[in-house]
Amino acid sequence: MGKIYFPQFKNGKDGFKIHPGLTILDYAQKLKVKINAECGGIGKCGKCIVRIEKGQENLNPITSAEKKFNLPSKYRLACQARVIKDISDIIVYIKEFGEYEILKYGMERELEICPLFKVKNGKVFKNGKQIDFYKGGIYGLAIDIGTTTIVFDIVDLEKGDIIGTIARTNPQVIYGNDVISRIEYAMVDKSEKRFLNEQERKQKIYELQKVVVDMINEEIDKFDKKICEKIYEVVVVGNSTMRDIFFIIDISTLGKIPYEPLNYEGLVKKPDEIGIKINKNGEIYGLPLIGGHIGADIVADILASEIYKEEKICMLIDIGTNGEVVIGNKDKLLATSAAAGGAFEGVNISCGVGGIEGAIKEVKIINGKVYYSTIGDKYPIGICGSGLIDLLSEMLKNGIIDEKARLKNNEFYITGDIKINQQDIFQLITSKSAIKTSWRVLSKIYQVDIKEIDKIFIAGGFGNFINIESAMRIGLIPEVDKNKVIKIGNGALEGAREVLLCYERRKIAEEISLKVKHIKINEIEKDFDYLLAENMYF
Repeated sequence: MGKIYFPQFKNGKDGFKIHPGLTILDYAQKLKVKINAECGGIGKCGKCIVRIEKGQENLNPITSAEKKFNLPSKYRLACQARVIKDISDIIVYIKEFGEYEILKYGMERELEICPLFKVKNGKVFKNGKQIDFYKGGIYGLAIDIGTTTIVFDIVDLEKGDIIGTIARTNPQVIYGNDVISRIEYAMVDKSEKRFLNEQERKQKIYELQKVVVDMINEEIDKFDKKICEKIYEVVVVGNSTMRDIFFIIDISTLGKIPYEPLNYEGLVKKPDEIGIKINKNGEIYGLPLIGGHIGADIVADILASEIYKEEKICMLIDIGTNGEVVIGNKDKLLATSAAAGGAFEGVNISCGVGGIEGAIKEVKIINGKVYYSTIGDKYPIGICGSGLIDLLSEMLKNGIIDEKARLKNNEFYITGDIKINQQDIFQLITSKSAIKTSWRVLSKIYQVDIKEIDKIFIAGGFGNFINIESAMRIGLIPEVDKNKVIKIGNGALEGAREVLLCYERRKIAEEISLKVKHIKINEIEKDFDYLLAENMYF
Protein backbone atom coordinates (compact mmCIF):
# COMPACT_ATOMS: atom_id res chain seq x y z
CA MET A 1 0.00 0.00 0.00
CA GLY A 2 1.37 3.42 -1.00
CA LYS A 3 1.46 6.62 1.01
CA ILE A 4 0.83 10.30 0.32
CA TYR A 5 3.49 12.73 1.55
CA PHE A 6 3.53 16.54 2.13
CA PRO A 7 7.30 17.13 2.65
CA GLN A 8 6.93 20.86 3.46
CA PHE A 9 5.08 20.07 6.69
CA LYS A 10 6.05 18.23 9.84
CA ASN A 11 2.64 16.51 9.90
CA GLY A 12 3.03 15.35 6.32
CA LYS A 13 6.60 14.08 6.24
CA ASP A 14 5.83 10.57 7.52
CA GLY A 15 3.07 10.06 4.99
CA PHE A 16 -0.49 8.79 5.19
CA LYS A 17 -1.79 5.52 3.78
CA ILE A 18 -3.54 5.93 0.45
CA HIS A 19 -7.29 5.37 0.47
CA PRO A 20 -8.74 5.65 -3.05
CA GLY A 21 -11.71 7.99 -3.27
CA LEU A 22 -10.24 10.89 -1.27
CA THR A 23 -8.97 14.14 -2.77
CA ILE A 24 -5.57 15.68 -2.05
CA LEU A 25 -7.47 18.29 0.00
CA ASP A 26 -9.10 15.51 2.06
CA TYR A 27 -5.65 14.12 2.91
CA ALA A 28 -4.36 17.60 3.80
CA GLN A 29 -7.30 18.09 6.17
CA LYS A 30 -6.73 14.71 7.80
CA LEU A 31 -3.04 15.53 8.35
CA LYS A 32 -3.78 19.13 9.48
CA VAL A 33 -1.57 20.38 6.66
CA LYS A 34 -2.08 24.06 5.88
CA ILE A 35 -3.52 24.59 2.44
CA ASN A 36 -5.49 27.53 1.13
CA ALA A 37 -9.02 26.30 0.39
CA GLU A 38 -10.85 29.60 0.27
CA CYS A 39 -13.96 28.32 -1.53
CA GLY A 40 -14.22 25.33 0.80
CA GLY A 41 -13.05 22.85 -1.83
CA ILE A 42 -15.55 23.30 -4.66
CA GLY A 43 -13.03 24.21 -7.37
CA LYS A 44 -13.94 27.89 -7.74
CA CYS A 45 -11.15 29.92 -6.10
CA GLY A 46 -8.15 28.15 -7.65
CA LYS A 47 -6.02 28.78 -4.54
CA CYS A 48 -5.37 25.18 -3.47
CA ILE A 49 -2.77 24.64 -6.19
CA VAL A 50 -0.37 21.76 -5.53
CA ARG A 51 2.50 20.24 -7.47
CA ILE A 52 2.41 16.46 -7.80
CA GLU A 53 6.10 15.64 -7.70
CA LYS A 54 5.47 11.92 -7.84
CA GLY A 55 2.49 9.61 -8.23
CA GLN A 56 0.35 11.37 -10.85
CA GLU A 57 -0.64 7.95 -12.18
CA ASN A 58 -2.74 7.45 -9.02
CA LEU A 59 -4.97 10.47 -9.74
CA ASN A 60 -8.10 11.12 -11.77
CA PRO A 61 -7.81 13.09 -15.05
CA ILE A 62 -7.87 16.89 -14.90
CA THR A 63 -11.41 18.10 -14.26
CA SER A 64 -13.37 20.81 -16.10
CA ALA A 65 -12.98 23.08 -13.04
CA GLU A 66 -9.18 22.76 -13.26
CA LYS A 67 -9.08 23.48 -16.99
CA LYS A 68 -10.33 27.02 -16.32
CA PHE A 69 -7.07 27.82 -14.48
CA ASN A 70 -4.65 26.69 -17.22
CA LEU A 71 -2.40 24.87 -14.77
CA PRO A 72 1.13 23.86 -15.84
CA SER A 73 2.16 20.23 -16.09
CA LYS A 74 2.31 18.43 -12.72
CA TYR A 75 0.03 21.07 -11.10
CA ARG A 76 -3.47 20.27 -9.83
CA LEU A 77 -6.14 21.76 -7.58
CA ALA A 78 -6.05 19.81 -4.33
CA CYS A 79 -9.85 19.79 -4.12
CA GLN A 80 -10.18 18.31 -7.62
CA ALA A 81 -7.26 15.84 -7.68
CA ARG A 82 -8.80 12.62 -6.45
CA VAL A 83 -6.85 9.44 -5.69
CA ILE A 84 -8.42 6.63 -7.73
CA LYS A 85 -5.55 4.11 -7.68
CA ASP A 86 -2.98 2.83 -5.22
CA ILE A 87 0.01 1.82 -7.33
CA SER A 88 2.76 4.09 -5.96
CA ASP A 89 3.56 6.77 -3.38
CA ILE A 90 2.33 10.33 -3.97
CA ILE A 91 4.50 13.36 -3.13
CA VAL A 92 2.69 16.72 -2.93
CA TYR A 93 4.10 20.26 -2.69
CA ILE A 94 1.79 23.19 -1.88
CA LYS A 95 2.24 26.33 -3.96
CA GLU A 96 1.09 29.01 -1.51
CA PHE A 97 3.20 28.00 1.45
CA GLY A 98 4.21 30.47 4.13
CA GLU A 99 3.13 32.18 7.31
CA TYR A 100 1.03 35.32 7.15
CA GLU A 101 2.43 38.68 8.17
CA ILE A 102 0.45 39.00 11.37
CA LEU A 103 -0.09 42.08 13.51
CA LYS A 104 0.92 40.98 16.99
CA TYR A 105 0.42 44.14 18.97
CA GLY A 106 -2.23 46.54 20.19
CA MET A 107 -1.71 49.74 22.12
CA GLU A 108 -0.60 48.00 25.35
CA ARG A 109 -2.14 50.67 27.58
CA GLU A 110 -1.01 50.79 31.21
CA LEU A 111 -3.67 49.23 33.43
CA GLU A 112 -4.41 48.67 37.07
CA ILE A 113 -3.54 45.03 37.74
CA CYS A 114 -6.58 43.40 39.31
CA PRO A 115 -6.87 39.90 37.81
CA LEU A 116 -9.37 37.21 38.72
CA PHE A 117 -6.53 34.99 39.98
CA LYS A 118 -4.18 36.42 42.64
CA VAL A 119 -1.28 35.33 44.86
CA LYS A 120 -1.14 35.82 48.61
CA ASN A 121 1.06 34.13 51.21
CA GLY A 122 2.24 31.44 48.83
CA LYS A 123 -1.24 30.51 47.69
CA VAL A 124 -3.31 31.17 44.56
CA PHE A 125 -6.78 32.59 45.06
CA LYS A 126 -9.80 33.04 42.80
CA ASN A 127 -12.47 35.42 44.08
CA GLY A 128 -10.96 35.17 47.57
CA LYS A 129 -11.01 31.35 47.62
CA GLN A 130 -7.81 29.32 47.60
CA ILE A 131 -7.59 27.09 44.54
CA ASP A 132 -3.89 26.14 44.45
CA PHE A 133 -0.43 26.61 45.94
CA TYR A 134 1.92 29.14 44.32
CA LYS A 135 4.29 27.47 41.84
CA GLY A 136 6.61 30.40 41.19
CA GLY A 137 4.36 32.43 38.90
CA ILE A 138 0.79 32.91 37.69
CA TYR A 139 0.09 33.59 34.04
CA GLY A 140 -2.77 34.04 31.63
CA LEU A 141 -3.43 33.86 27.89
CA ALA A 142 -5.15 36.57 25.85
CA ILE A 143 -6.20 34.95 22.56
CA ASP A 144 -7.52 36.62 19.41
CA ILE A 145 -8.95 33.94 17.11
CA GLY A 146 -9.23 35.51 13.68
CA THR A 147 -10.60 33.84 10.59
CA THR A 148 -7.17 33.91 8.95
CA THR A 149 -4.76 34.29 11.87
CA ILE A 150 -4.52 33.50 15.58
CA VAL A 151 -2.48 35.67 17.94
CA PHE A 152 -2.05 35.24 21.67
CA ASP A 153 -0.16 36.91 24.49
CA ILE A 154 1.27 35.05 27.47
CA VAL A 155 0.82 37.53 30.31
CA ASP A 156 2.34 37.69 33.80
CA LEU A 157 -0.70 38.26 36.04
CA GLU A 158 1.45 39.53 38.91
CA LYS A 159 3.40 42.21 37.03
CA GLY A 160 1.19 42.78 33.99
CA ASP A 161 4.06 42.10 31.57
CA ILE A 162 3.64 40.31 28.26
CA ILE A 163 6.30 37.60 28.41
CA GLY A 164 5.59 36.18 24.97
CA THR A 165 3.46 36.75 21.88
CA ILE A 166 2.70 33.95 19.45
CA ALA A 167 1.15 34.47 16.01
CA ARG A 168 0.16 31.75 13.57
CA THR A 169 -2.06 31.17 10.58
CA ASN A 170 -5.42 29.80 11.71
CA PRO A 171 -5.18 26.06 10.88
CA GLN A 172 -8.89 26.08 10.00
CA VAL A 173 -7.94 27.56 6.60
CA ILE A 174 -7.80 23.97 5.35
CA TYR A 175 -11.60 23.96 5.69
CA GLY A 176 -12.10 27.29 3.88
CA ASN A 177 -10.76 30.81 4.15
CA ASP A 178 -13.91 32.56 5.41
CA VAL A 179 -16.56 32.02 8.07
CA ILE A 180 -19.20 31.04 5.50
CA SER A 181 -17.07 28.11 4.29
CA ARG A 182 -16.60 26.90 7.87
CA ILE A 183 -20.29 27.30 8.70
CA GLU A 184 -21.10 25.26 5.58
CA TYR A 185 -18.53 22.63 6.60
CA ALA A 186 -20.36 22.25 9.92
CA MET A 187 -23.83 22.25 8.31
CA VAL A 188 -23.72 20.43 5.00
CA ASP A 189 -22.44 17.16 3.60
CA LYS A 190 -21.53 18.35 0.10
CA SER A 191 -20.84 14.88 -1.26
CA GLU A 192 -24.32 13.65 -0.30
CA LYS A 193 -25.95 17.08 -0.77
CA ARG A 194 -27.77 17.05 2.55
CA PHE A 195 -27.86 18.93 5.84
CA LEU A 196 -26.06 17.28 8.74
CA ASN A 197 -27.97 16.10 11.79
CA GLU A 198 -27.26 17.47 15.27
CA GLN A 199 -24.71 14.80 16.19
CA GLU A 200 -22.88 15.17 12.87
CA ARG A 201 -22.76 18.96 13.28
CA LYS A 202 -21.31 18.56 16.76
CA GLN A 203 -18.57 16.28 15.39
CA LYS A 204 -17.68 18.80 12.65
CA ILE A 205 -17.55 21.67 15.18
CA TYR A 206 -15.25 19.58 17.38
CA GLU A 207 -13.03 18.88 14.38
CA LEU A 208 -12.74 22.61 13.62
CA GLN A 209 -12.15 23.42 17.28
CA LYS A 210 -9.53 20.75 17.87
CA VAL A 211 -7.12 21.98 15.18
CA VAL A 212 -7.06 25.39 16.88
CA VAL A 213 -6.68 24.03 20.42
CA ASP A 214 -3.96 21.59 19.34
CA MET A 215 -2.03 24.44 17.72
CA ILE A 216 -2.31 26.61 20.86
CA ASN A 217 -1.19 23.73 23.11
CA GLU A 218 1.73 22.99 20.81
CA GLU A 219 2.87 26.63 20.78
CA ILE A 220 2.63 26.96 24.57
CA ASP A 221 4.70 23.79 24.91
CA LYS A 222 7.31 25.17 22.49
CA PHE A 223 7.48 28.41 24.48
CA ASP A 224 7.97 26.71 27.86
CA LYS A 225 7.07 23.11 28.69
CA LYS A 226 6.78 23.95 32.41
CA ILE A 227 4.50 26.98 32.13
CA CYS A 228 1.20 25.13 31.60
CA GLU A 229 0.61 24.49 35.31
CA LYS A 230 1.17 28.20 36.01
CA ILE A 231 -1.44 29.41 33.50
CA TYR A 232 -4.74 29.98 35.31
CA GLU A 233 -6.88 32.12 33.02
CA VAL A 234 -7.54 32.30 29.28
CA VAL A 235 -9.50 35.17 27.71
CA VAL A 236 -10.74 34.52 24.16
CA VAL A 237 -12.07 36.92 21.53
CA GLY A 238 -13.09 36.39 17.93
CA ASN A 239 -15.98 36.96 15.57
CA SER A 240 -19.23 35.16 16.39
CA THR A 241 -18.31 32.08 14.34
CA MET A 242 -14.75 31.77 15.61
CA ARG A 243 -15.73 32.28 19.26
CA ASP A 244 -18.53 29.74 19.14
CA ILE A 245 -16.41 27.12 17.34
CA PHE A 246 -13.78 27.51 20.07
CA PHE A 247 -16.41 26.90 22.75
CA ILE A 248 -17.89 23.99 20.74
CA ILE A 249 -21.25 25.69 20.17
CA ASP A 250 -23.44 24.90 17.15
CA ILE A 251 -22.87 27.62 14.51
CA SER A 252 -25.58 26.52 12.07
CA THR A 253 -27.91 29.39 13.13
CA LEU A 254 -25.26 31.84 11.87
CA GLY A 255 -25.69 30.36 8.40
CA LYS A 256 -29.44 30.84 8.03
CA ILE A 257 -31.98 33.62 8.53
CA PRO A 258 -31.92 35.62 10.80
CA TYR A 259 -28.15 34.82 11.06
CA GLU A 260 -27.93 35.06 14.84
CA PRO A 261 -25.82 33.04 17.31
CA LEU A 262 -27.33 30.67 19.85
CA ASN A 263 -25.67 32.45 22.77
CA TYR A 264 -24.73 36.13 23.09
CA GLU A 265 -23.44 36.09 26.65
CA GLY A 266 -19.90 35.81 27.93
CA LEU A 267 -18.86 32.17 28.32
CA VAL A 268 -16.98 30.48 31.16
CA LYS A 269 -15.57 26.97 30.78
CA LYS A 270 -13.14 24.70 32.58
CA PRO A 271 -9.85 23.76 30.83
CA ASP A 272 -10.83 20.12 30.35
CA GLU A 273 -14.08 21.15 28.62
CA ILE A 274 -12.11 23.05 25.97
CA GLY A 275 -8.95 20.93 25.86
CA ILE A 276 -6.39 23.65 26.57
CA LYS A 277 -3.51 22.38 28.66
CA ILE A 278 -3.41 24.87 31.54
CA ASN A 279 -3.80 24.49 35.31
CA LYS A 280 -6.84 22.28 35.98
CA ASN A 281 -8.14 24.85 38.48
CA GLY A 282 -8.05 27.58 35.83
CA GLU A 283 -10.82 29.20 33.80
CA ILE A 284 -11.47 29.99 30.16
CA TYR A 285 -13.57 33.07 29.42
CA GLY A 286 -15.02 34.15 26.08
CA LEU A 287 -16.14 37.75 25.71
CA PRO A 288 -19.82 38.29 24.82
CA LEU A 289 -21.20 38.92 21.34
CA ILE A 290 -23.16 41.97 20.21
CA GLY A 291 -25.35 40.26 17.62
CA GLY A 292 -25.32 38.44 14.31
CA HIS A 293 -21.78 38.51 12.93
CA ILE A 294 -20.69 41.32 15.28
CA GLY A 295 -18.67 39.31 17.73
CA ALA A 296 -16.45 39.35 20.77
CA ASP A 297 -13.58 40.85 18.76
CA ILE A 298 -15.61 44.04 18.23
CA VAL A 299 -16.50 44.18 21.94
CA ALA A 300 -12.74 44.02 22.55
CA ASP A 301 -12.08 46.72 19.90
CA ILE A 302 -14.60 49.02 21.59
CA LEU A 303 -12.99 48.33 24.97
CA ALA A 304 -9.46 48.99 23.64
CA SER A 305 -10.35 52.14 21.70
CA GLU A 306 -12.49 53.45 24.58
CA ILE A 307 -14.98 54.83 22.09
CA TYR A 308 -17.59 53.99 24.72
CA LYS A 309 -16.12 56.78 26.93
CA GLU A 310 -15.87 59.48 24.25
CA GLU A 311 -17.82 62.73 24.66
CA LYS A 312 -17.84 63.46 20.92
CA ILE A 313 -19.13 61.11 18.23
CA CYS A 314 -16.45 58.77 16.87
CA MET A 315 -16.28 55.86 14.45
CA LEU A 316 -14.54 52.48 14.63
CA ILE A 317 -13.89 50.48 11.45
CA ASP A 318 -12.55 46.93 11.44
CA ILE A 319 -11.80 45.93 7.84
CA GLY A 320 -11.80 42.25 6.99
CA THR A 321 -13.71 39.49 5.24
CA ASN A 322 -16.57 40.43 7.55
CA GLY A 323 -16.07 44.16 8.13
CA GLU A 324 -17.60 45.92 11.11
CA VAL A 325 -18.43 49.56 11.75
CA VAL A 326 -19.29 51.14 15.10
CA ILE A 327 -20.38 54.75 15.54
CA GLY A 328 -21.19 56.72 18.68
CA ASN A 329 -19.96 57.90 22.05
CA LYS A 330 -20.63 57.37 25.76
CA ASP A 331 -24.33 58.01 25.27
CA LYS A 332 -25.15 55.76 22.31
CA LEU A 333 -23.35 53.21 20.15
CA LEU A 334 -24.58 51.61 16.93
CA ALA A 335 -22.84 48.77 15.11
CA THR A 336 -23.27 46.96 11.83
CA SER A 337 -21.45 44.30 9.87
CA ALA A 338 -20.56 44.25 6.19
CA ALA A 339 -20.21 41.07 4.16
CA ALA A 340 -17.18 42.48 2.36
CA GLY A 341 -15.94 39.11 1.16
CA GLY A 342 -12.29 38.24 0.88
CA ALA A 343 -11.23 40.31 -2.14
CA PHE A 344 -8.94 42.55 -0.07
CA GLU A 345 -7.36 39.38 1.33
CA GLY A 346 -6.64 38.09 -2.17
CA VAL A 347 -9.71 35.87 -2.54
CA ASN A 348 -11.08 35.61 -6.10
CA ILE A 349 -8.34 37.97 -7.35
CA SER A 350 -6.35 36.37 -10.18
CA CYS A 351 -2.95 37.24 -8.68
CA GLY A 352 -4.21 37.82 -5.15
CA VAL A 353 -2.57 36.15 -2.15
CA GLY A 354 -2.82 36.50 1.60
CA GLY A 355 -0.33 38.54 3.58
CA ILE A 356 2.46 35.97 3.23
CA GLU A 357 6.14 36.34 2.33
CA GLY A 358 6.56 37.50 -1.25
CA ALA A 359 3.19 39.26 -1.35
CA ILE A 360 3.32 42.78 -2.84
CA LYS A 361 2.24 45.02 0.02
CA GLU A 362 2.92 48.56 -1.29
CA VAL A 363 2.53 50.02 -4.77
CA LYS A 364 3.41 53.37 -6.38
CA ILE A 365 3.03 54.39 -10.02
CA ILE A 366 5.40 57.18 -11.07
CA ASN A 367 5.57 58.36 -14.67
CA GLY A 368 3.86 55.18 -15.80
CA LYS A 369 6.34 52.91 -14.01
CA VAL A 370 5.27 50.61 -11.18
CA TYR A 371 7.30 50.50 -7.96
CA TYR A 372 6.49 48.00 -5.23
CA SER A 373 7.74 46.30 -2.08
CA THR A 374 7.01 42.79 -0.82
CA ILE A 375 6.55 41.18 2.56
CA GLY A 376 9.92 39.91 3.75
CA ASP A 377 11.59 41.53 0.71
CA LYS A 378 11.05 38.23 -1.12
CA TYR A 379 10.52 37.62 -4.82
CA PRO A 380 6.93 38.69 -5.69
CA ILE A 381 4.42 35.84 -5.80
CA GLY A 382 1.20 37.88 -5.87
CA ILE A 383 -0.43 40.92 -4.31
CA CYS A 384 -2.10 41.14 -0.88
CA GLY A 385 -4.72 43.49 0.54
CA SER A 386 -2.66 46.57 1.38
CA GLY A 387 -1.02 46.33 -2.04
CA LEU A 388 -4.41 46.02 -3.75
CA ILE A 389 -5.68 49.18 -2.03
CA ASP A 390 -2.52 51.05 -3.08
CA LEU A 391 -2.87 49.68 -6.61
CA LEU A 392 -6.48 50.83 -7.00
CA SER A 393 -5.58 54.24 -5.59
CA GLU A 394 -2.56 54.67 -7.86
CA MET A 395 -4.43 53.48 -10.94
CA LEU A 396 -7.21 55.97 -10.21
CA LYS A 397 -4.70 58.76 -9.55
CA ASN A 398 -2.88 58.05 -12.82
CA GLY A 399 -6.01 57.66 -14.97
CA ILE A 400 -5.46 53.95 -15.60
CA ILE A 401 -8.99 53.36 -14.30
CA ASP A 402 -11.76 55.95 -14.36
CA GLU A 403 -14.25 56.99 -11.67
CA LYS A 404 -16.55 54.16 -12.73
CA ALA A 405 -13.71 51.67 -12.11
CA ARG A 406 -13.30 50.86 -15.79
CA LEU A 407 -9.84 49.70 -16.83
CA LYS A 408 -8.68 51.33 -20.06
CA ASN A 409 -7.06 48.10 -21.19
CA ASN A 410 -8.33 44.71 -20.12
CA GLU A 411 -5.25 44.03 -17.97
CA PHE A 412 -2.64 46.01 -16.06
CA TYR A 413 0.72 44.42 -15.17
CA ILE A 414 2.49 45.10 -11.87
CA THR A 415 5.38 42.76 -12.72
CA GLY A 416 6.10 40.59 -15.73
CA ASP A 417 3.62 37.94 -14.59
CA ILE A 418 1.54 39.61 -11.84
CA LYS A 419 -1.41 41.55 -13.19
CA ILE A 420 -4.90 42.82 -12.42
CA ASN A 421 -7.88 42.61 -14.77
CA GLN A 422 -11.39 44.09 -14.99
CA GLN A 423 -12.97 41.15 -13.16
CA ASP A 424 -10.47 41.58 -10.31
CA ILE A 425 -11.37 45.25 -10.07
CA PHE A 426 -15.06 44.35 -9.93
CA GLN A 427 -14.38 42.04 -6.97
CA LEU A 428 -12.41 44.76 -5.18
CA ILE A 429 -14.94 47.56 -5.67
CA THR A 430 -17.73 45.22 -4.54
CA SER A 431 -15.86 44.64 -1.25
CA LYS A 432 -15.08 48.34 -0.95
CA SER A 433 -18.73 49.21 -1.50
CA ALA A 434 -19.87 46.88 1.31
CA ILE A 435 -17.64 48.72 3.81
CA LYS A 436 -18.43 52.21 2.47
CA THR A 437 -22.18 51.57 2.43
CA SER A 438 -21.99 50.40 6.04
CA TRP A 439 -20.38 53.56 7.39
CA ARG A 440 -22.49 55.83 5.19
CA VAL A 441 -25.81 54.26 6.21
CA LEU A 442 -24.84 53.94 9.86
CA SER A 443 -23.93 57.66 9.90
CA LYS A 444 -27.31 58.45 8.36
CA ILE A 445 -29.16 56.37 10.98
CA TYR A 446 -27.14 58.03 13.75
CA GLN A 447 -27.97 61.39 12.13
CA VAL A 448 -24.39 62.66 12.07
CA ASP A 449 -22.45 64.15 9.17
CA ILE A 450 -19.10 62.50 8.43
CA LYS A 451 -17.41 65.89 8.87
CA GLU A 452 -18.68 65.96 12.47
CA ILE A 453 -16.93 62.70 13.37
CA ASP A 454 -14.23 63.52 15.92
CA LYS A 455 -12.06 60.40 15.52
CA ILE A 456 -11.97 57.35 13.29
CA PHE A 457 -10.37 54.30 14.90
CA ILE A 458 -9.01 51.72 12.46
CA ALA A 459 -8.73 48.28 14.05
CA GLY A 460 -7.19 44.97 13.05
CA GLY A 461 -4.09 43.71 11.32
CA PHE A 462 -5.31 44.50 7.82
CA GLY A 463 -6.32 48.04 8.83
CA ASN A 464 -2.95 48.58 10.45
CA PHE A 465 -1.03 47.81 7.25
CA ILE A 466 -3.09 49.90 4.80
CA ASN A 467 -2.06 53.31 3.52
CA ILE A 468 -4.65 55.75 4.89
CA GLU A 469 -4.41 58.13 1.91
CA SER A 470 -4.95 55.25 -0.52
CA ALA A 471 -7.92 53.94 1.49
CA MET A 472 -9.50 57.41 1.51
CA ARG A 473 -8.93 57.96 -2.23
CA ILE A 474 -10.85 54.80 -3.17
CA GLY A 475 -13.58 55.45 -0.57
CA LEU A 476 -12.83 52.52 1.72
CA ILE A 477 -12.77 54.85 4.74
CA PRO A 478 -14.24 58.36 5.07
CA GLU A 479 -12.23 61.22 3.58
CA VAL A 480 -11.41 63.32 6.64
CA ASP A 481 -8.41 65.11 8.14
CA LYS A 482 -5.73 62.40 8.44
CA ASN A 483 -5.08 63.49 12.02
CA LYS A 484 -8.54 62.20 12.93
CA VAL A 485 -7.60 58.65 11.90
CA ILE A 486 -6.12 56.54 14.67
CA LYS A 487 -4.78 53.05 14.04
CA ILE A 488 -5.25 51.03 17.23
CA GLY A 489 -3.47 47.94 15.93
CA ASN A 490 -4.80 44.61 17.13
CA GLY A 491 -7.61 46.07 19.24
CA ALA A 492 -9.16 42.64 19.72
CA LEU A 493 -5.99 41.26 21.33
CA GLU A 494 -5.53 44.43 23.40
CA GLY A 495 -9.10 44.19 24.68
CA ALA A 496 -8.57 40.54 25.62
CA ARG A 497 -5.36 41.44 27.49
CA GLU A 498 -7.14 44.19 29.40
CA VAL A 499 -9.89 41.79 30.49
CA LEU A 500 -7.22 39.29 31.54
CA LEU A 501 -5.34 41.81 33.68
CA CYS A 502 -8.31 43.51 35.28
CA TYR A 503 -11.50 41.72 36.26
CA GLU A 504 -13.34 45.06 36.23
CA ARG A 505 -12.71 45.26 32.47
CA ARG A 506 -14.63 41.99 32.06
CA LYS A 507 -17.63 43.67 33.65
CA ILE A 508 -17.23 46.66 31.34
CA ALA A 509 -17.07 44.34 28.32
CA GLU A 510 -20.33 42.71 29.42
CA GLU A 511 -21.93 46.16 29.73
CA ILE A 512 -20.64 47.21 26.30
CA SER A 513 -22.18 44.15 24.61
CA LEU A 514 -25.58 45.11 26.04
CA LYS A 515 -25.22 48.83 25.31
CA VAL A 516 -24.34 48.58 21.60
CA LYS A 517 -27.35 48.40 19.30
CA HIS A 518 -26.95 46.00 16.39
CA ILE A 519 -28.25 47.51 13.15
CA LYS A 520 -28.97 45.37 10.08
CA ILE A 521 -28.69 48.15 7.52
CA ASN A 522 -29.90 46.02 4.60
CA GLU A 523 -33.24 45.65 6.40
CA ILE A 524 -33.55 49.28 7.49
CA GLU A 525 -32.24 51.22 4.46
CA LYS A 526 -34.83 51.05 1.66
CA ASP A 527 -32.26 52.16 -0.93
CA PHE A 528 -29.64 49.68 0.26
CA ASP A 529 -29.13 47.90 -3.08
CA TYR A 530 -28.95 51.21 -4.94
CA LEU A 531 -26.35 52.53 -2.49
CA LEU A 532 -24.27 49.36 -2.86
CA ALA A 533 -24.18 49.91 -6.61
CA GLU A 534 -23.47 53.64 -6.29
CA ASN A 535 -20.65 53.13 -3.79
CA MET A 536 -18.81 50.83 -6.17
CA TYR A 537 -17.76 53.94 -8.08
CA PHE A 538 -14.94 56.22 -6.94
